[in-house]
Amino acid sequence: MIAGSCCCGAVKFELSEAPKMMGTCHCTRCRKLGASAIVFVQKEHLSWVQGKENVGLYQPEAPYKYPRCFCKTCGSSLGEILSKEDSFPIAANALDTDLPLSNQFHEFVSEKPSWLIIGDAAKQYEGHPG
Repeated sequence: MIAGSCCCGAVKFELSEAPKMMGTCHCTRCRKLGASAIVFVQKEHLSWVQGKENVGLYQPEAPYKYPRCFCKTCGSSLGEILSKEDSFPIAANALDTDLPLSNQFHEFVSEKPSWLIIGDAAKQYEGHPG
């Protein structure tokens, strides 16, 4: 079981299977929301321990379309944890259990700030991976 939570502990969840993919998004939006390191989870593997009702949802304006979730108490970024899709990204920093997984890609490197040096050999994409 993979445990996950927000910073204050109001939101807790579990994953019955470890995510298979991890990436880093460098778009301005993900950086500002504090969720640039993401793991992709299967909806069927996610179960709530507590605090689902304490998850807030930020619905962006166009051209962005994916809502972002956060803890209403501490503001911890939770990615798209309330998504209705079969597979969706959550913030890797919300996971409490270490994963045998490393970063596999960088997306939106065209929006990366100049002060950030990418220090791994993962594939880089100007936008979403093709």
